[in-house]
Amino acid sequence: MKVISDLCLIPIGTGSSLGSYIAECEKILSAAGLKTRLHASGTNIEGEWDQVMQAIRRCHEKLHQMGVPRIISTIHMGTRSDREETLEGRVRSIEEKLLLIR
Repeated sequence: MKVISDLCLIPIGTGSSLGSYIAECEKILSAAGLKTRLHASGTNIEGEWDQVMQAIRRCHEKLHQMGVPRIISTIHMGTRSDREETLEGRVRSIEEKLLLIR
């Protein structure tokens, strides 16, 4: 089943600079062959359900290996059975609606 998710992964107990940890997760998601879009508060991920969940688990495992003692993740996931969606398609749909409003 295809899923579009939004992942916000928060390393705890590492200080205030988190960029290196987020970069490691982005590498893992990319290596898994998932389509991603990084944004200011997380990452949108598009792919098959099991691949997405396995990649998120690998992110947790990698950060723990890097010495992060605690990680909190919030994950929003959406699936559809009536049609296939993409990250680009969702954004394009809203942008088109905004053009109609203006």
